[in-house]
Amino acid sequence: MAKQISELKLGILGGGQLGRMLIQQAINYNVTTLVLDPDPDAPCKHISNYFENGSITDFDTVYNFGKKADIITIEIEKVNIDALEQLEKEGKKVFPQSRVIRLIQDKGVQKQFFKENDIPTSPFQIVNTKEDMENCNIPFPYILKLRKDGYDGKGVMKINSAADLDKAFDAPCIVEKLVDFEKEVAVIVARNANGDVKTFPMVEMEFNPEANLVEFLISPSTFAESLQQKAENIAKNIASAMNITGILAVEMFVCKDGELLVNEVAPRPHNSGHQTIEGNYVSQFEQHLRSIYNLPLGDTSSITNAIMINLLGEKGFEGVAKYENLEKVLAIDGIYVHLYGKKYTKPFRKMGHVTIVDIDREKAIEKARFVQKTLKVIA
Repeated sequence: MAKQISELKLGILGGGQLGRMLIQQAINYNVTTLVLDPDPDAPCKHISNYFENGSITDFDTVYNFGKKADIITIEIEKVNIDALEQLEKEGKKVFPQSRVIRLIQDKGVQKQFFKENDIPTSPFQIVNTKEDMENCNIPFPYILKLRKDGYDGKGVMKINSAADLDKAFDAPCIVEKLVDFEKEVAVIVARNANGDVKTFPMVEMEFNPEANLVEFLISPSTFAESLQQKAENIAKNIASAMNITGILAVEMFVCKDGELLVNEVAPRPHNSGHQTIEGNYVSQFEQHLRSIYNLPLGDTSSITNAIMINLLGEKGFEGVAKYENLEKVLAIDGIYVHLYGKKYTKPFRKMGHVTIVDIDREKAIEKARFVQKTLKVIA
């Protein structure tokens, strides 16, 4: 007889806010959670059943941790894949699969995968040195991305001309053609081991220009139904080509000519899906659990308009976090505050998020702008 979901221990590599929100959902299913994180005060520390302070990039640490769990998942891609491969060989279930994480860890390999599978993406070139950048076939200005270890807007820069190459990354990179886009959008797709696939409705994103982080997200999108359908089909095609089990976030550009280009993907719950907790019938975190435990996938439909705002540490403040004007935003209907349990704030650090729901889209946007101006993370 197959084991019940509550009998299979879940190991999570990474104990940040994504792990925390995954555990909050896992508690509803009575799942035992084990977390490994290098931060002794990680957000997951006090809500997981077992917390281990250790490196998620060290082979032995990851391997020995993984042996304690039945299913292993990630909340960040920078993990030791060799250890995960070994655990898979020994019969442990690792989702997303180690081969998927290996593909995603390297943006050069990721772009090559898009090209080989006819996934629409911007023209690119792989470069290893600054000399390669000077002789690149892609004209200035272009976007330069580190192939490895870039996240949350880090590891990305715009190169306007040859004069900017002095400050370019001195490591293997990809050069991408600068895309003239109208809007950045995202689709989250889930796939279980049976091959069942479901997408969440497409969302629209606005970025903080200074930190290059998602600051404002609107769901559902108001783009034409045909474009939204096209975006969902692209996400499904990627999940199918990867043969992934779990959640996959697909970030795309809507170009001025109406074309869609895939920017990047992330094989885990993602910042572009936080609004699903209150805004959709199933959240991305529950859907990820359903996927990796090979359960039927939930209803991804939007319940109402939902807007998500990232709470970032204010510029000029570093130290023990304080949340200014929290009571003012909680006085408004339809406001849901999620604080991530991070003791210390610093400029642009993700400290939490707020979701605003309202049947009137304009009112939801108005409330969200108020929250954005009012709720501040200081020290």
